Amino acid sequence: MKIHCSIIAAAIALASLGVVQAEGLKPIEGQAVDLGNLSGVAYYTVERDGFHIVATLAQQGEDGVPVRVETVLAPGQSVTFSTPRGVGAGPDAVEISRWNDHVLVHKTSLVN
Repeated sequence: MKIHCSIIAAAIALASLGVVQAEGLKPIEGQAVDLGNLSGVAYYTVERDGFHIVATLAQQGEDGVPVRVETVLAPGQSVTFSTPRGVGAGPDAVEISRWNDHVLVHKTSLVN
């Protein structure tokens, strides 16, 4: 439980640092990711092989272990995180995309 609280506190602190602006996310700047009952923070680092995207997500109000997802994006690539909702409703989704040297984080609509 203590580790879970520490992770949530760190995620909140990182999320409060970053607000998506017109030019996008900056390296190491945290951005909140909200997928309904699943939320967390995402950031990226610039490496030789591309932009390393890291997202740590946890279920709200649960004592479960958070999930950390990592991927590498080249220019023009994107990754989408989504969670299902009720019958007939599209999933909650957040897309992280790289356009040249800019990274954008935004809510997106997925079709079932």
